[in-house]
Amino acid sequence: MNSRIHPVSRPVVFRDRAAGAAFLTRSTADSDQRVTWEDGRSYPVIDVETSSASHPFYTGTRQVLDTAGRIEQFNRRYGTRAPAVGG
Repeated sequence: MNSRIHPVSRPVVFRDRAAGAAFLTRSTADSDQRVTWEDGRSYPVIDVETSSASHPFYTGTRQVLDTAGRIEQFNRRYGTRAPAVGG
């Protein structure tokens, strides 16, 4: 790769705060925070909110939406209104 036009790729740890999982991979991202990995070396760490370790699609823990309950709640809150008289 031409060093003048391609960014520098280095080992980086991505840490999923929701699941407590961490992944060591190569990335062009950099961070001031560092963490000591399992091999004893220190790597930059980037905290992410969601990864494959915590996302419901990958973990199989999808939430079932209660659409009937939401409709009933809407009707209780706002009721049914008479249509406006046009004129």
